[in-house]
Amino acid sequence: MSMSHSPAECAAKLSLLETIDSPVDLRGLDLAELSQLAGEIRGKIINTVAENGGHLAPSLGVVELTLALHYVFNTPTDKLIWDVGHQCYAHKLITGRRNKFHTLRQYQGISGFPKRAESEYDTIETGHSSTSISFGLGLAAAKDLQGDESKVIAVIGDGSMTGGIAFEGLNHAGDLHKNLIVILNDNEMSISANVGALSSFLSRKMTSKTMRRLKDQIEEGLKLCSVGENILSVLRKSEESLKVFFTPGMLFEAFKFEYIGPIPGHDLEALIETLQNVRDNSHGPVLVHVLTTKGKGYEPAEQHPGDYHGLGPFSIADGKPLPASGSPSYTAVFGKTLCALGENDRRIAAVTAAMPAGTGLTEFSKRFPGRFFDVGIAEQHAVTFAAGLALAGLRPVVAVYSSFMQRALDQVIHDVCLPNLPVTFALDRAGVVGDDGPTHHGVFDISFLRFVPGLTLLAPKDENELQHMLYTAVNHDGPCVIRYPRGSGEGVPLDKELQLLPFGHGELLREGKDILLLPVGNRVYPALQAAEGLARLGIEAAVINPRFIKPLDIELIKTWAERCSRVLTVEDNVKQGGFGSTVLQMLHELHLLMPVRILGYGDKFVEQASQQTLWKDAGLDAAGIIRGALELMKQR
Repeated sequence: MSMSHSPAECAAKLSLLETIDSPVDLRGLDLAELSQLAGEIRGKIINTVAENGGHLAPSLGVVELTLALHYVFNTPTDKLIWDVGHQCYAHKLITGRRNKFHTLRQYQGISGFPKRAESEYDTIETGHSSTSISFGLGLAAAKDLQGDESKVIAVIGDGSMTGGIAFEGLNHAGDLHKNLIVILNDNEMSISANVGALSSFLSRKMTSKTMRRLKDQIEEGLKLCSVGENILSVLRKSEESLKVFFTPGMLFEAFKFEYIGPIPGHDLEALIETLQNVRDNSHGPVLVHVLTTKGKGYEPAEQHPGDYHGLGPFSIADGKPLPASGSPSYTAVFGKTLCALGENDRRIAAVTAAMPAGTGLTEFSKRFPGRFFDVGIAEQHAVTFAAGLALAGLRPVVAVYSSFMQRALDQVIHDVCLPNLPVTFALDRAGVVGDDGPTHHGVFDISFLRFVPGLTLLAPKDENELQHMLYTAVNHDGPCVIRYPRGSGEGVPLDKELQLLPFGHGELLREGKDILLLPVGNRVYPALQAAEGLARLGIEAAVINPRFIKPLDIELIKTWAERCSRVLTVEDNVKQGGFGSTVLQMLHELHLLMPVRILGYGDKFVEQASQQTLWKDAGLDAAGIIRGALELMKQR
């Protein structure tokens, strides 16, 4: 592996990192000391992420840029906004959180994303992409109204530039002409390899090597001409115009931004000099194009940055992940099933928003490249694009994380459900996801999807049921959503033959007469365990796996609700507007009055911790379900 300084070298020197309590401490260092500090920071990040997991490659790629920004600008008076926020580890280390950094992404520890409750240096909570320019422009406009001349700096990656809201922000910034500084962190990667025309336009192969070669060839040729020096003098005066024409500056100048770059993103001297010039001499919107290497300083991450974008604990020596559960993940089962479906049905197509690996579509993309579409970080476009595929007779499957699906709700309603198109949405990471925290928990999707007319919403109890649900969904003549959790399945055998599930029907898993348990998806097995525990206490609990959150199996639920006279619902979702609310509404409309208790998350954002800890804290594990049932049994 190659690092700016090895851990042994860092230990042999005075630890500069231990002396940095705020960015003020940076500003007295010289370039050599800043370079040493960059190496120490990389070592700290690698060691911590190897133990805790986290976003390694993004944070390693911006160490020098982070130091330069805090060195030049008067943070926190000058506001620094990290787009997505997953690259903020170096920022956290030098803004007063060094002694807590070992708690990164842990229960009651510091977040892996910017969080205002942690530090005045974190301008805004972020976890989703492409928002920094809009945030920054709003701040800059407000500062202008208030007569505040401090700076606003938005750091956005080239991958995030594929999101539509980034261009909406650029367009408005050019019109308002406020003092906004945008740093384009160009590493040719978002989460996976970038896609689309924009990524080609921003490619360093075009912006650096090609431009320099062209410029050198023109100069050498003109020097051979008798009037060459005069022409060369004119061209040098027009150098900015040439640069704009031959580089991405052409694009950003069209948005009325001053374009500067590309700048080598690991050269502290060049970064500091450029940022100082921008700070002192720029008026209006300016974009600084910085070239970085994702995973810089750790060879495995540099060679395979996509694999080290976000990962669990790993071995530093070889970069390999530490052993995990032997059961296949829901994501892996989804990907395998979709490949099987694609083999037998040429109508099947897969769509993802820059997450082919994260959503399990890598194998599908290799086997059926013509029917695989990665649209970049653009969930809204992904949904409407899939609607277009369906309109032409295909059966598209849009694989997206639950928390990212929030960004495309209008498209789901207007472009898919209103025309009743057969688009299947595979919602990975539904429910709590663990250490990524509130920006990534998928605990809202039942609530914001169940009200949409014509939309079928399913949740499998295990990985075997997931494959049957996917088969059922792609053969349904209408829009379907399947929500399933992050992590390993239950370890159940997988049926070789896929089955069409009876549409709108649940399954009775256990009979009982005292209380009806209605758990959704990954809460079914804990509910079955709870029913066994209740039986030892003399309470007979019936358990139904609804399968379909919408439409509900009204007859099945009604029958057993009447027999048991008490109903307890359990969901890995917020209680407001979720599955329990659906059951309450159903019972009310049937004029069935009985004690009902809803187990889910309350009216607050769920913080970071392991999934098991979060389920336990919310009373969604077996013990919590037993407690909820016992309390309900006391009610008449």
